[in-house]
Amino acid sequence: MQYSFEYLKNEADSLLTRLNQVQPFSMTMPMVKGASVSVRAFKEIVDLLENEKAALRKNIYKFIDRIKKFQNLGADEKPLQATFTILKLRFNDILDQLDIFADVLSQRAENDTGIWLAGLDVLAEDGLQAVKPFTDIPELMVYLDRGHGAAIRRARTRLPGGDENPVAIIQVPRERLVGSGIASSLIHEVGHQVASLLNLVPSISAVLARKIEEGRNVKAWQYFNRCISEIISDVWALGHLGVSATMGLMGVVTLPRYFQFRLDMNDPHPAPYLRVQISCWFGKRLYPHSQWDRLWHMWNAFYPRDGLDAESQQILDAIEHELEPFIEIVMAHSTKEMQGQTLMQLFAVTERQPDKLLQLYQLWKTKKISLHTMPPTLVFAVLGQAKAQLKINAGMESQVLTHQLRHWAFTRN
Repeated sequence: MQYSFEYLKNEADSLLTRLNQVQPFSMTMPMVKGASVSVRAFKEIVDLLENEKAALRKNIYKFIDRIKKFQNLGADEKPLQATFTILKLRFNDILDQLDIFADVLSQRAENDTGIWLAGLDVLAEDGLQAVKPFTDIPELMVYLDRGHGAAIRRARTRLPGGDENPVAIIQVPRERLVGSGIASSLIHEVGHQVASLLNLVPSISAVLARKIEEGRNVKAWQYFNRCISEIISDVWALGHLGVSATMGLMGVVTLPRYFQFRLDMNDPHPAPYLRVQISCWFGKRLYPHSQWDRLWHMWNAFYPRDGLDAESQQILDAIEHELEPFIEIVMAHSTKEMQGQTLMQLFAVTERQPDKLLQLYQLWKTKKISLHTMPPTLVFAVLGQAKAQLKINAGMESQVLTHQLRHWAFTRN
């Protein structure tokens, strides 16, 4: 029995030693100032990890004292082993959290990449400004990863071990750098954070459930309801980026024909064919212009419905038939968090009409205005519109946006 107590004391000391070796990010992360995350985001991350380390350290000391008491009393050591197991799991939770944030921060030391990421932080922050009057918006951090699409670990969700995530972490694929397509992925993920802050998904879902109960084109409304989270995020990108959002989406869902028409009711993502269609129709509602028909006809030519089975054709027809009323429901939707504003009213629709964006592009080309004076999402909308109308090629667009990302990184507060 004495050996068991000594063993547990040694294991506790070992755990304490390893915990003390976990240094705060301010001591370990080499990055130039222009590549750093916001001061508030960095503080919230450091505070979270240091507070959790302090709490665990305190519990380890308590555990060591408990071992001594049990040893002196000759008590059964089995409860001590159970307690130590919990302490060790908590230590691993802290390491998991450390790794999550380290993945973000370590890239800031990469040449050029770190500066681009800081600029993308600013772009993401601009995508949240429309909800600032309604709620305390969280800090955002962007990092790159392999993979085809983007993803977000939303603020105020649970980290490993149950702690609340203090910041939103957005992962974007490396293959999207640097062009207007990255804004489509990034602001889409920001849209997921917005939907959470404004309670959009459950509230719109309740409206769609009533449409299902009406019994007309049930499969169409069930499909809208299943995919509403992703659709709202696509709409959020459209509201900020205009046609850049749809063209960026096309880049993501350029997949073999087999995947285009997979109508999976267990997947929250619309089938790629439908996702482009829905984006084009929402785009036409927000920004009436012939470009949306042109894009949709092009996509249809790339992926014709010829040869689909009768059931799939029927579902696609039903969805198309109900698209307009569905769009009106989404655009006119409001929640108590939005204080009387509808979703459409959160977008600067007048400012981002296609002709207006093209006019801004021409003024910039003739050096009558500067992109530096525009909100970041508007810059991407302007250049994306110019690209859609073949006024600028991908190489020039990348050069301009790289310059803009560096400018935002160096001038952020």
